[in-house]
Amino acid sequence: MCGIIGYVGAKPCASILLDGLKRLEYRGYDSAGLAIVNGRIQLRRSVGKLSNLEALLAEAPIEGSAGIGHTRWATHGRPSQANAHPHVVEDVAVVHNGIFENHMELRNVLESQGVRMSSDTDTEIAAHLVHQALNREGASLLEAVRETLKRIRGSYALAVVTSREPQTIIVAKNASPLVLGFGEDEMLCASDIPALLSHTRDIIQLEDGDLACITAGGAHIEDLNGRPVVRPMQHIEWSSVMAEKGGYKHFMLKEIFEQPRALEDTLRGRLHPEAATIHDYEIGLGPSALRSVQRVYLLACGTSYHSALVGRDYMESLARLSCNVELASEFRNREPVVGPGDLVIAISQSGETLDTLMAARLAKQRGAQVLAITNVLGSALARMSDGQFYTHAGPEIGVASTKCFTTQVAALLMLSIFLGRHTGGLTASRAAALIEQLTKAPQLMRQTLADLNEPMANLAKRYAHARDVLFLGRGLSYPIALEGALKLKEVSYIHAEGYAAGEMKHGPIALIDEQMPVIIIAPKDHHFDKTLSNLEEAKARDGQLVAITTSDAKADLARLSNDVFSVEPTDALLSPLLTVLPLQLFAYYVADAKGTDVDQPRNLAKTVTVE
Repeated sequence: MCGIIGYVGAKPCASILLDGLKRLEYRGYDSAGLAIVNGRIQLRRSVGKLSNLEALLAEAPIEGSAGIGHTRWATHGRPSQANAHPHVVEDVAVVHNGIFENHMELRNVLESQGVRMSSDTDTEIAAHLVHQALNREGASLLEAVRETLKRIRGSYALAVVTSREPQTIIVAKNASPLVLGFGEDEMLCASDIPALLSHTRDIIQLEDGDLACITAGGAHIEDLNGRPVVRPMQHIEWSSVMAEKGGYKHFMLKEIFEQPRALEDTLRGRLHPEAATIHDYEIGLGPSALRSVQRVYLLACGTSYHSALVGRDYMESLARLSCNVELASEFRNREPVVGPGDLVIAISQSGETLDTLMAARLAKQRGAQVLAITNVLGSALARMSDGQFYTHAGPEIGVASTKCFTTQVAALLMLSIFLGRHTGGLTASRAAALIEQLTKAPQLMRQTLADLNEPMANLAKRYAHARDVLFLGRGLSYPIALEGALKLKEVSYIHAEGYAAGEMKHGPIALIDEQMPVIIIAPKDHHFDKTLSNLEEAKARDGQLVAITTSDAKADLARLSNDVFSVEPTDALLSPLLTVLPLQLFAYYVADAKGTDVDQPRNLAKTVTVE
C-alpha cells in the first residue's frame, strides 16, 4: 500500500505534490519521490521519512506545473533510492501502488531484449514497457499505457507522465484505489481523498479497469478497450482528519474494514492452483533446505503469538511436522534445544520486535534455518533471516493489531500448504481445495463485516461497563479467544481473559455469575459438540452468554445463548479469518463507548523495541 499524488495545472506543483504526500504518509514511509515535467523529467527521490525528501527539495528545488509523487510501502525490493518511485526511463516516469504478478516473466523478456534494470521493483517494468510502446510511430501516452496494461497481470494504481506530452497525466486502476480531483483549471489524482482536500472537494473515484487521461481542463475516462465510461462526481464534506481515516472515526475501525483488501494483497501472486501449491519465489528456502526440516518452531509476541498458535495447527495437520509455539521473550531467556534440522519461523508485524529478533538470532546461531513473517520489507528481522514471507497488509496505524493478525494467519496457512506439498503430508486434492477456499475468503470477510458491524456495536453498548469478560474456544478457536480478550483489554481497559474451553472447569468456571459476559467461539467443526457442553455449563452458572458460530449451527446455540452471531461456513482451517472479525468489532465499539483513546491506548506502543 503506497501513496500516489499527481497534479497538472498552472501552478508550480512541487509544493502541492509534497503536501499531498504528507497527507498520504500513513500509506507508506520507507521512501518517497517526485517527478516533474519541465522540458524534461526532473526527478528527486530519498529513502526514509518524507522529511528527507522535503530537505532534498529545499537543497535542490525543481520547477514545473505537472508532475507525480509517491510515498512507498515496499513490496518488491528493499527500501533504497534506486527502488524508490517514481521510476524514470528516459522521458517517461511512473508511480505505482500494487503488485504486478507477472513481473518476473516481463523482466526476463525485457532483459533478453538488452534492457538494463536499475532497481529490484516490479514498477520499473511498467516504465520500460510504456517507453517502448511510446516509441512506436504515432503512439500517444494514453495508447502506450493501454498497451502496457494489457501485458500486465495484477493490481495497480498507476500514474504516468512523459515530457513528450508535458501537460498530461495518464492514470489507471485495478484493485488499488485511485481518485481524481477536479479543481479550477487544474486536476489532481491521488490514491486517497486526503491528498486532494486542500485543493478540491469534487472527486471521482475510478473503478477497476478504468484508464483516464487528465489535463488541466478535466478528465477523459475509458476502459482498457478504449470505450468511454462515465463515473459519478462526489462532493466531499469530511474534514481532512476524517478523510485521512477514510471517513472512519478511528484508524482501528478503518483497519478492521481493510482486512479483505489486505488479505487479497497477501494472497496475490502466491497461490498456484494448477500445481496445488504456493509459489516459492518469495520464501527463500530451496529444495535441499526444505528436505532437511524435521521440526518447526514459531516464535512471536502478543497478537503475533496468537497467529502462531493458529499456525501450529496448520503445520501439524497439513505439513505433518512437529511444531512448537514459543513466546519469543521466554525462548531467548532459557536454553532451548534448537539447531540443525529445525525451521524457526519468527513472526513480527514490524520486523523490529526486540524479543522476537533476539530469539530468532539465537536460533540461527545454533544452526536453525530462520524464516521471517513480517509486514515490513527490509526490517531488521527480514534482513537477518534466511528467508522472508511478507504479509502485504500495508501500514497499520492503530496500536491494536487487526489486519496484521489476519494476514499473518493467511501467511502461515500458505506456508503450511507449501511445506505440506514438499513433505508429502498434504495431498494435491486437499491443497487445491484449501487454495480455492482462500480465494473466496476476502469476500466472506467483507460479508461478515457488513453483516455484523451494527449488531456488534449494539452488543458493545450493553457490555461497555462490564468489569470482566471471559472468552472461550477449542482448537483453532482457542487462539481466537485469546486474541478477542487481548483486543478488548488493549483498547477498552476491561479485564478480559481467553481460555481453552476444555479447561473451563479447571478454574475459570468459578468466576462465572450473572454479571459476567462469556463469549464462546464455536464454529461448526469437530470440536462443536464439546464446546456446546461448555456453553451449557456456563449457562447453568447464569453467565451472560454470547456465541460466535457459523450459520449452519446458529439454531443449536440460540436456545442456550443470550446472543448468537454467525459467519458463513468455510473450511474449518479458515474459520479464524472470519470468527476473529466480530471480536475485533466488539472490542472497538466497547472502547469507543467508554471514550478511551482507541488508536493509542495508554501504556502501549505499536512496536516493542525494548525488553
